Amino acid sequence: MTYTEKKAWLTLVAMLLAYSLYFGLILAGHPAGSDRFAMLWLFGTIAATQAVVVIIGHVWLAIAARKLPRARVDERDRAIAARGTRIGYYVLLTGTIIVGVVMPFTDPPMHIVNSALFAIVVAETAGLLVVVTSYRRGWHG
Repeated sequence: MTYTEKKAWLTLVAMLLAYSLYFGLILAGHPAGSDRFAMLWLFGTIAATQAVVVIIGHVWLAIAARKLPRARVDERDRAIAARGTRIGYYVLLTGTIIVGVVMPFTDPPMHIVNSALFAIVVAETAGLLVVVTSYRRGWHG
């Protein structure tokens, strides 16, 4: 497994765990679903924890990778990253249209905010899934 693939897996797993917890609490009736300050506190706590885990994980992976012969990022890695970004962009565009064009006419503000966050998480997850599956299945440009 390449260093770039390990970073993608780390980010994907950390993000899925963090936001599964966040949205699970929202769906279970946590006050963050209706109160602005509770939402900011919950989101801030979970996002900060996820960021610390990802940063420490990336540092650990970089230190571990220094001990192994590692190829530099090549055109294949760049193409895989570009493909993941492109797919994530279209998912985000779709989510943004729903949240910004449709929902303001029918939903309360906190529902719109959490839906926008959900669209961002789904877009990033889609992009990372494309990256990790491209490494697993092999990339064919």
